[in-house]
Amino acid sequence: MDLLKNKILEVGVVISKDVIKLDSILNHQVDPQLTLEMGKVFATRFREAAVDKVMTIESSGIPIAFATALELGVPLVFARRKKTLTTDDDAWSERVPSFTKGIVTDIMVSKAYLREGERVLIIDDFIANGDAARGLIRVIRRAGAEIAAVGIAVEKTFQSGGRSIREEGIHVESLVKIASMENGNIIFE
Repeated sequence: MDLLKNKILEVGVVISKDVIKLDSILNHQVDPQLTLEMGKVFATRFREAAVDKVMTIESSGIPIAFATALELGVPLVFARRKKTLTTDDDAWSERVPSFTKGIVTDIMVSKAYLREGERVLIIDDFIANGDAARGLIRVIRRAGAEIAAVGIAVEKTFQSGGRSIREEGIHVESLVKIASMENGNIIFE
């Protein structure tokens, strides 16, 4: 997706050979037009997958997942990272490490919003080691639902996440693939 590649080159800040900061368009501030375009592209790629729901983890994946769900005309469900006063106690939960945060958190999805037999499309902003996606995959499987596919805005192909999920036989589509960020240079596949 050239629009996303150009934005990454324009605003991306390479923190290290493993970390890129895109908080001006994806993580802290959201570029609405870019986000809607990403949703349209994902919807086009996954329209034939007979998706019942789109799922992501709060919070950075929500805008892109929302745009995708809107285009597909299906609900968006996001896994919560923090329990609130209104959190349903009857929930699927998993422990998930975060590559960028360097912590492990519990994610929760109410059983009322994820049911057996549903086809679920996972959408997220980044994939590095794939822990967040694998956590959602485990939740979906435990619920007896089916993984339709995984859509990722930015895949760092020099890390194992996307590759390891594909090796499980799950269809993964990435809008942009970064092959390297050595010496501060962003190299796309």
